[in-house]
Amino acid sequence: MRKILPLFIAAHIFAFCKPAEAQVHSFDVGMRFQKSIGLYYENGITGQYNLTRRWALGVTYVTSRLGTAWGTNAIKQDNLFASGTYKFRPAHALQPFFSGNLGYFTADYGSPIFDGLPHTSAIASVDGGISYQFKLPVKVNLSLGYNAITGNGTSGAGTLYPVFYQLSVTYNIAKL
Repeated sequence: MRKILPLFIAAHIFAFCKPAEAQVHSFDVGMRFQKSIGLYYENGITGQYNLTRRWALGVTYVTSRLGTAWGTNAIKQDNLFASGTYKFRPAHALQPFFSGNLGYFTADYGSPIFDGLPHTSAIASVDGGISYQFKLPVKVNLSLGYNAITGNGTSGAGTLYPVFYQLSVTYNIAKL
């Protein structure tokens, strides 16, 4: 099984990266607005490098410091994660997509009283949604996601909630 899995992955990548579907590599950079259902707004930056018309790799940083915690005493939390995205219908302006994300989460509870509580966690999440590519080099992504790793405050960070939704607005800087 260990020998078959890499062969399967290589065959899958080859099948989706054939020259007819290859696109000039592009790099989308922009803002991401995210809300955990039942908790905070977290905003930040995102970048996505499009390997082909179907596959993209990205890095995103979102924080409550630019959302709910801005000017309030809400918990300051930071999320940094890398993602891999598969796009359906790559020849169309409206593209459904699916992403897998891995990263790191940390929360600053604001007082040494809470130093004994877990405040960091790995991030493993998936999200899926739709992306719209305008005629301008601007793209809008809407998605709903699920964090596989959460906590209750005693066994894991208590402010890493399972369900989130996000809006990203990006600009293809390769068009500059």
